[in-house]
Amino acid sequence: MEEVAPEYDVVVLGTGLTECVLSGVLSVKGQKVLHIDRNDHYGGEAASVNIETLFKKYGNYNEGEEPWKKYGRANDWNIDLVPKFLMSSGELTNILVSTDVTRYLEFRSVAGSYVQQGAGAKAMVAKVPSDAGEALRSSLMGLFEKRRMKSFIEWIGTFDVKDPATHKGLNMSTCTMKDVYDKFGLEAGTRDFLGHAMALYQTDDYITESGKAPETIDRIRLYGNSVARYGKSPYIYPAYGLGELPQGFARLSAIYGGTYMLNASIDEFEYDGDKVCGIKASMHEKNAEGKDSTMKFQTKTKKIIADPSYFPGKVRKVGQLLKAICILNHPLAGTDNADSAQLIIPQSQVGRKNDIYIAVVSNVHSVCPKGYYIAIVSTIAETDSNHHLELAPGLERLGKIEEKFMGPPIPLYEPVEDGTKDNIFISKSYDATSHFETTTDDVKDIYRRAEGQDLVVEGLREGTNLVGEQ
Repeated sequence: MEEVAPEYDVVVLGTGLTECVLSGVLSVKGQKVLHIDRNDHYGGEAASVNIETLFKKYGNYNEGEEPWKKYGRANDWNIDLVPKFLMSSGELTNILVSTDVTRYLEFRSVAGSYVQQGAGAKAMVAKVPSDAGEALRSSLMGLFEKRRMKSFIEWIGTFDVKDPATHKGLNMSTCTMKDVYDKFGLEAGTRDFLGHAMALYQTDDYITESGKAPETIDRIRLYGNSVARYGKSPYIYPAYGLGELPQGFARLSAIYGGTYMLNASIDEFEYDGDKVCGIKASMHEKNAEGKDSTMKFQTKTKKIIADPSYFPGKVRKVGQLLKAICILNHPLAGTDNADSAQLIIPQSQVGRKNDIYIAVVSNVHSVCPKGYYIAIVSTIAETDSNHHLELAPGLERLGKIEEKFMGPPIPLYEPVEDGTKDNIFISKSYDATSHFETTTDDVKDIYRRAEGQDLVVEGLREGTNLVGEQ
């Protein structure tokens, strides 16, 4: 066991991506970090597992059977428990590059970004247009709407929040995104894919929120910039699965003096008045004879960063995530046989309040053998039962499914307080989105609360190419 120092600047609990990013960033910035996880693997809820582990986790087989064997070597599979892609010009990618975690990771492009219009047998899947040229070729719009969309996309490129001359006569501090859409005469279907497949909002609440337009414009612009970076879609994905991301940040933290401990459970938190000041914990490992042994230790700390599972009394449940992990032997219909894709089904198209997300990856991303595809369908629960029916519009898009793994709804938690009272800063659960922008927002929010200043990362360095030849 690694030597435990008598005191640390921060103790981090849980090795989910949010916690690992913060651990790595704080280590780089010179803080002394102790990082603990009760599990024997990195990643927490965001781990990647092989197909045998997946079968055993969900119990999709009878005793005495070994159904995973028909899918080849178990370790040729790296299946994400949380389905998410990275925006190639997004904040997480900026953090990866600026901290040099990219040296531990290899990225591949995601072949396409798609959106669904309509529902059931009449549903149409189409590529999300990312520039004026694609808008004119898109099957999502009629001729006149294409011209209006082209005009809108070109305006997004020239918009400057500080220059009222670019605001089309609108007051950007008070107007809504509905006002902007109305200005360009955009149809409901166009507003749907702009807001959900490009700006990546999960609901339609953003449309009527006063002063929200500049943020929405920035999000649409980020989408376009991310597509322009590698030309296929705005998304990239780490080879061998998302479980590689927390491990990359763990390595970074270790290089800068961070101490990592798996298989370590917290026995007690110590307080000085209202403020946390230390932990007592147990490290579980096997001794030289292969027998289980436990070593107790304690250390002082100025603050704690943790996932919600470590402080159940300091979080509230805000919803439930529904998720189905599916094995396919064919690409997603309507994607031109793409080896990978994100498909967003906007909520209004299927009579819901929350979007449905489908993330598809394949052997190109070193996550499964050739000929197979991993498709994960997710959304936020809106009912108390029949959750498979809530995912049905997404599952319908998949065609024939070889295996489907769907456990009970996953509770989503967020902290009740901001952490400044007791110096315990708790992350949020991963949401249903199939990208990391909301996770990165949480990283920045926790950093701001814990450090009293904004997390500043440099932008993508000119010429940085994260995606090799495919």
